[in-house]
Amino acid sequence: MSDKQFEEQLDNEEVLFLFRKHPVVMRKGLIVGLFGPVVGIIPVAIWPQLGYNAFFFGLGAGILLGFVLFLPSFIRWYFSVYIVTDQRLIQITRKGLFSKSIVDLSLKQIQSINYEVNGLQETLLGYGTILVQTYIGDLVIHDVEKPSHIYKKMLTILNDMGIEPTGIDEDKQPSQNEKDE
Repeated sequence: MSDKQFEEQLDNEEVLFLFRKHPVVMRKGLIVGLFGPVVGIIPVAIWPQLGYNAFFFGLGAGILLGFVLFLPSFIRWYFSVYIVTDQRLIQITRKGLFSKSIVDLSLKQIQSINYEVNGLQETLLGYGTILVQTYIGDLVIHDVEKPSHIYKKMLTILNDMGIEPTGIDEDKQPSQNEKDE
């Protein structure tokens, strides 16, 4: 395979899908970025005699400042991805322009996959947490957009590979009498 879709991709590996966290993770950067336009118009608010030209110049400079303040948050969100291939689950997390962290799990190591949508905000905005349990530990992915959709895709991929991850032990299924109660 000569056309790699990401830097860490192996030669015999096919990317099945990619997902990121919900854009709500950028909320702090957005709030900080919104202070830019406010800071830009403060001089005109203090000295109104500066006029409309100063107001619009300050507003434009403030919007530019807000964009610069918001940009790191956007970069962290956009370049932090989760990639599911036919062999691995890869978490690439950006911590800045020149720093990244990679977690690589073989799909054969996955014991179970669960997801949780907890609270009003997560329910209304459609994000939640996915828990991937493996033999070596757990991978908890917070703030995932449409966790039920990602969960179903991952289960389908694992089932197609002959891996049956489950959170329920089949030997401990409730009997028919317990189901009727």
